[in-house]
Amino acid sequence: MADFPIEAVRARFPALSLTDKGRRRIYLDNPAGTQVPQAVADAVSLCLLTTNANLGGYFETTIAAQQVVDDAHQAMADFLGAPSREEIIIGANMTTLTYHMSRTLGRAMKPGDEIILTRMDHEGNVSPWLQLAEDLGLVVRWLPFGERSWQVEEATLNDLLSDKTRLLALNYASNLTGSINRVKSLTAIAKQTGAMVYVDAVQFAPHGLIDVQELGCDFLICSAYKFFGPHMGILWGRLDIIDGLKAYKCRCSSNGLPERFELGTPQIELMAGLTAAVDYFAELGGAAGQGGSRRQKIARAFEASIAYENPLAQRLIDGLADISGLTIHGIADPKRLGDRVPTVSFTVDGIVPETIVRQMNAENIFLWSGHNYAWEIVHQLGIPAEQGVVRIGIAHYNTPNEIDETLESVHRVVAMLRQQRS
Repeated sequence: MADFPIEAVRARFPALSLTDKGRRRIYLDNPAGTQVPQAVADAVSLCLLTTNANLGGYFETTIAAQQVVDDAHQAMADFLGAPSREEIIIGANMTTLTYHMSRTLGRAMKPGDEIILTRMDHEGNVSPWLQLAEDLGLVVRWLPFGERSWQVEEATLNDLLSDKTRLLALNYASNLTGSINRVKSLTAIAKQTGAMVYVDAVQFAPHGLIDVQELGCDFLICSAYKFFGPHMGILWGRLDIIDGLKAYKCRCSSNGLPERFELGTPQIELMAGLTAAVDYFAELGGAAGQGGSRRQKIARAFEASIAYENPLAQRLIDGLADISGLTIHGIADPKRLGDRVPTVSFTVDGIVPETIVRQMNAENIFLWSGHNYAWEIVHQLGIPAEQGVVRIGIAHYNTPNEIDETLESVHRVVAMLRQQRS
């Protein structure tokens, strides 16, 4: 952890130096959206000021705008390990893209076909498929997670598969428990029946290197604003799959890839910011001594950030474990840090999570309470959905001092609320 250039990293994020009436900010709301480096904001601004045009013309700004779009697709191909930028579909957000792709894939499904959804996923990878099933008469099979392992288990998945299974919708990491699923092995099991696999990697993407070719899945989706970029979603689809799909689109729009799935005028300025976000990772890897391709530098950046984040997560978990009546909903064993991202959720006996969060927000410690769209998780665990959990999410720009301040606040706020109840 000591080797990570935390001060140099923090210097690149202007928001980290902001204060409110002289009070510092501690950003631990990162699972809902991270702050951005200056380079991302600069790229968005530069695009708006110098390459602000629609696509398809022959004058300078439209040609430059097309280059911005092409660069963003290539940047995400490098980020995800995709062999071609044609496989990268960029849109408004993860949920919108998933709704669009679910309807596209539904063209080939018929009543009685089966889809598998997990009890561990964000609602953005559940509701689109549930509503597709309702529209088409599909059968939904529910895949719970293990409450000891906090992961989806291969044997449980295997028991649900049949020759009617058409799709498995699976998350890479949970936005509530932080648990990382063994996506590669789960995908291999599902593929044995011929099912397609659609992976939500929104929560994993800020914290680990994704290699879509190694995973073997058919689709993988993530959100740029969760990994220091602008508000947009990115969907990777395996070329031999997406090239055969008939998209919902305007009759006169392009049938090329990925254009047929990118409806309307693209968010060109945000694509400029997306490329800058990917390049931020590459620059971090370069600063850690890695040469070679952008992909190689990104891989090194994640090695460095994981080595920095994991001790912070354990520091947080250990400090929370000292509070009586507090339950951490997720992996707490230090030997299993590699099986989770640094998102830690908890409840405290007799205290509504929102009351804790309100007090801590008032101290300029930014975090969330509620179900956070992990609707199936709270129901499987028996947590009241209207209350949910307290969620603390670490990014690699957070510091040990921030974790210590946060722990001190949790201890003090819980003691105060208990005293008020007595």
